[in-house]
Amino acid sequence: MNLILLGPPGAGKGTQAKRLIDKYGIPQISTGDILRAALKERTELGIKAKEYMDKGALVPDEVVIGIIRDRLTQSDCQKGYMLDGFPRTVVQAEALDDVLNKMGSKIDHVISIEVASDELMKRLTGRRTCRKCGSGYHVVFDPPKKAGGCDKCDGELYQRDDDNETTVGSRLQVYENQTKPLIDYYTKKNLIRPIQGTGSIDDIFGRITAVLG
Repeated sequence: MNLILLGPPGAGKGTQAKRLIDKYGIPQISTGDILRAALKERTELGIKAKEYMDKGALVPDEVVIGIIRDRLTQSDCQKGYMLDGFPRTVVQAEALDDVLNKMGSKIDHVISIEVASDELMKRLTGRRTCRKCGSGYHVVFDPPKKAGGCDKCDGELYQRDDDNETTVGSRLQVYENQTKPLIDYYTKKNLIRPIQGTGSIDDIFGRITAVLG
């Protein structure tokens, strides 16, 4: 089973990805991870990607696609895989389709975890981190016993700069702008599986597995 996993920041995508890996025995393939691996192994495409990254430039789609193609040919992908963070654009989706066609393969399902913007804002802006030990909390879902203090070391809890409303709003808008055309693209191919991303972790996972069968 070959999957693509979509979901905005704060949708709980990472949590569900771990469960899907355990249940179906397929690897999670993220562009960040495979780029790092290609750089470490100094593959031909990894070296090419490094040239762009050293200049502070984006790695071109054709290089990223080539690295993904190499990754999908590895033995642990024989039973399937889950793409996370790729494709991000319709151009990338079309290029992926072309690569998979040449491999005699295809995407089976595109899981789209959907959560309302106001709920995402509440989830993301409520995160707090301990300055001393780095433990994480949430003012609504996982509050500390003593307001503003860490349960483990009594360190001060703070809100990271990228968890304020302005930054979170920008991240959500970027996701919306990038992903909507992608959802439209896969909807036309009858591959989108919209999943309501509210409720317990078990509830959401149950919705996903019900769709996958």
